[in-house]
Amino acid sequence: MRSGGGFGMLALSALLNPNQSLGATVPISTPKLGKAKSVIWLFMNGGPSGLDLFSHKPALDKWDGKRFPGSIKTLFPHPGPIMKSPFKFQRHGESGLPVSELFPNIAKHVDDIAFLNACSSDSHNHVPACFMVNSGISRVGAPCLGSWASYGLGSGNDELPSYVVMYDHRTAPEGGANLWDAAYLPGENQGVPFRASDQPILFLNRDKNISSGSQKKQLAMLQKMNHWHATENPNQQELLTRINSFETAFKMQMTAPKIVDTSHETDATKNLYGIDVEESKIFGTQLLMARKMAEQGVRFIQIYHGGYKNNWDSHGNLEKAHRGLCLETDKPIAGLLEDLKQRDLLDETLVIWGGEFGRTPTSQDQNGRDHNPYGFTMWMAGGGVKPGITHGETDELGYKPIENEVTMHDLHATVLHLLGLDHEILTYRFGGREQSLVNGLGNVVKEIIA
Repeated sequence: MRSGGGFGMLALSALLNPNQSLGATVPISTPKLGKAKSVIWLFMNGGPSGLDLFSHKPALDKWDGKRFPGSIKTLFPHPGPIMKSPFKFQRHGESGLPVSELFPNIAKHVDDIAFLNACSSDSHNHVPACFMVNSGISRVGAPCLGSWASYGLGSGNDELPSYVVMYDHRTAPEGGANLWDAAYLPGENQGVPFRASDQPILFLNRDKNISSGSQKKQLAMLQKMNHWHATENPNQQELLTRINSFETAFKMQMTAPKIVDTSHETDATKNLYGIDVEESKIFGTQLLMARKMAEQGVRFIQIYHGGYKNNWDSHGNLEKAHRGLCLETDKPIAGLLEDLKQRDLLDETLVIWGGEFGRTPTSQDQNGRDHNPYGFTMWMAGGGVKPGITHGETDELGYKPIENEVTMHDLHATVLHLLGLDHEILTYRFGGREQSLVNGLGNVVKEIIA
């Protein structure tokens, strides 16, 4: 099993050898070669309604306006009657899979997508549900999937973090930085927030009054002091993490601005990602950045669309809210899939779409929908996943799974597997035992693996 000091011990060996980079990290034991080399997770924060986007339920039309048959558990009491989807569905591609009219561009890529229509979680509230989908535990204190991927694979580019997070430019998601926390894993595996601006990381740029040569001399002196301090204080994981962060930050001063610079992109590329359209400009820029990061070896990129406000939490007037949100995301997501495919990167890049839960078939507050963690849709594309399929099914009204349920633990085990990591072997000793992401609670969904 992989446990103990993890990559930090390699950083210590680098310190004991001044000619070796402080930030160099390589796996202690080489993982099995996975189909996916990177993950781009498109997190639709707030809970998108799969019933109105990808999981077509004709029975909603028949039951529209009627009370839900049997019991239904909702966040708010007194759910309204069943509500049909306000949107039209059509079948697309050779696979003939249904997609809502809200996603005309994503619909062109259904033959590249595996839809998971019977996902389930266990929390009705946003923050614990976000923790659950990220870490498998509905509270603070557990490492997220991105951190486990970083810990298991190391960095594919020592000039960039192995785990990058981008969140909505309007507000951060509920739960904040805890959602991309490394918890008890070495701190270098924590998500690093990037912004779609000329300063992608706050306080990264060198002071204008300090030349590059002076900074290098300062860092060389700091390296000598760190080397001495580390030998006097062995096995100090926090110290090693801090030392690594200095070296990585220095390298990122040159690399990070290139990632966010879209000024040299062609008009065709900007159009492909919807950067030339005001509504989708920011999200499109983030997805273009994500493609460039994956191309340069960043292991895990998580992009939150929707923050504390302006999110997918459509309790009221779902038709207007989802139309606007889909306008912001449809063209950028389709552009990402197309761009990855054109560059022969889709096979080695796993793209994931979904939120922390879905929505109920019943209505609420002026034609909205309440939270539903019991049966909702997520999808994957590329990275070793079978294309053009659906896996799992909910009942005719889209409330609970009736076939091939996929829990968040199953999802995590599957993502690790696609990256070449065994969820039972990838462990870290903490709290007196070997901890893992799944902890024996989930299984790889083999049916969706190509």
